[in-house]
Amino acid sequence: MPRELESPDRLRALPGMDRLLPALAGLDPCFLVGGAVRDLLLGAESVDVDIAVEGDAEAVARQLAARLGGEVRAHERFGTATVKARGLAVDLAGTRRETYPSPGALPEVEPAGLAEDLGRRDFTINAIALGLTGDQLGTVHDPHGGRDDLIAELVRVLHPNSFADDPTRLLRAVRYSARLGFALEPETERVGRAAVAAGAVSTVSGPRVRDELIDLLAESAAPRAVELMRDLELDLAVHPALRADPDLVASAKLGAAETGADPALAALAGLCAGAPEELEQWLDRLGLTAGERDAVLRAARRAPALAEELRAPMRPSQLHMLLAPEPPEALALALALRAPAEPVLEFVSRLRPLRLEITGADLLAAGVPESPALGRALEQTLARKLDGELDGREDELRTALELAGVKR
Repeated sequence: MPRELESPDRLRALPGMDRLLPALAGLDPCFLVGGAVRDLLLGAESVDVDIAVEGDAEAVARQLAARLGGEVRAHERFGTATVKARGLAVDLAGTRRETYPSPGALPEVEPAGLAEDLGRRDFTINAIALGLTGDQLGTVHDPHGGRDDLIAELVRVLHPNSFADDPTRLLRAVRYSARLGFALEPETERVGRAAVAAGAVSTVSGPRVRDELIDLLAESAAPRAVELMRDLELDLAVHPALRADPDLVASAKLGAAETGADPALAALAGLCAGAPEELEQWLDRLGLTAGERDAVLRAARRAPALAEELRAPMRPSQLHMLLAPEPPEALALALALRAPAEPVLEFVSRLRPLRLEITGADLLAAGVPESPALGRALEQTLARKLDGELDGREDELRTALELAGVKR
């Protein structure tokens, strides 16, 4: 149930507001907007401080940074700026209107007042503003009925063309619905399904899909979001080979906690596990970093086989040889695919951190010539250590030299 903000007291109680509000005094009109207002009304914590400025956002940001003793980074192209000062981070943007030159394209923007700025936002529950300056301090601006939708627990778009203008809002709607436990408002669901059927998602660039999809999969409510994706056939709209299995995503995220994997990447690998070869080019188009892309693809390809191979008994050195080349996301997904947990956890907790006390430099100093045999000797010595056959540095050095063909 949303809380009323009849006075600015609850606003002042937000972290950092005791410093921020005095520093904004006398500047152009400023308003807290977006998720922070929604969360404040819901009584939830929010880490984002987004401020809309009716005026010159960059100038306000520079004055704010000077007053707080912080620094500012301006983004002139977008009319936005970020101020950081002693643990406080604030994003400022000039109020504006947006027009979309074509479906899925980035919007063209121009300055406008607060009312139009709120009207360009994605959902009514995110189109609420709270005054931060002057006699507007603590005043709620809610022209689209966002508070009513918070009470009704609904995610509602502001206009029927919302998903056509920006199809990434489909993924965002699913994410908010899952996170907040809200339903999609019936007309919003209808226009969402129509946008999916019309192929709206195909008009969006890979990196924009990546940003929304990774945010969705990083949520604790990701399994519910994936279930909603499947219900809306949004997974097939993103790519026909995606496997929207909420149970597998839930298990992959649990596996990530055990293996040190990135939860969102492990979940993405789960979505790709049904057809990794078909999805390779799609992963390339997402614009992940090379390391992220390789981890997801390797996990999707290898986890099913790992889950089978781990069912066979093996020595610690064999287990290490099997799992050491794999990214943590592959281990997380293997667990999700019902690999036995004991060998995986043994590898993660004991075998993966284990190192030799000797190095190649020790073997060179003892007369071993630089060659592939040196590396093989170290590998075989590590295998014996993993199997509990060696104890201490001297034991390791003696064994490695013997394996390299050098007698002491």
